[in-house]
Amino acid sequence: MSSIPISVEGFQRLEKELHNLKKDRPEIIQAIKEAREEGDLRENSGYHAARERLGLLEARISFIESRMPQFNIIDLATLGGDKAIFGATVEIEDMDTGDKKRYTLLGPDEAEPTKGSISILSPVGQALLGKEAGDEIVVNAPRGRIQYEIISICFNGSGAPKN
Repeated sequence: MSSIPISVEGFQRLEKELHNLKKDRPEIIQAIKEAREEGDLRENSGYHAARERLGLLEARISFIESRMPQFNIIDLATLGGDKAIFGATVEIEDMDTGDKKRYTLLGPDEAEPTKGSISILSPVGQALLGKEAGDEIVVNAPRGRIQYEIISICFNGSGAPKN
């Protein structure tokens, strides 16, 4: 069993999600029971929808519970340094287009690219790990090879990025 890094906040979000899923379970089971009492189950869309909801809920509960023992919970406030590691916020520039992006490197269970965080296991995350400001990285993407320059690295909003 390998360790999966996760921030304290990410772990707390998963714990809350797990709690809410378990809280929703009796309601779905009750909906199945009520739909079953209506009679013929072959054409009972309410029954089939409730069964599907329960299946998805149970799958998510199982997934989260199976991951919990593997998590290595890391307090982002304790991190620092000059290298791109878990918890670092890295600004990169596409060397062809000049577009700049800023990402926080997090674990796979909490990364949200639309909110500015990416997984350390993603292609960009993997390419960034261990690098410093000024380094160049190459990422294989659907549009081809993209070359980035690391502009800055900072931790937990710790003030000025390290150049």
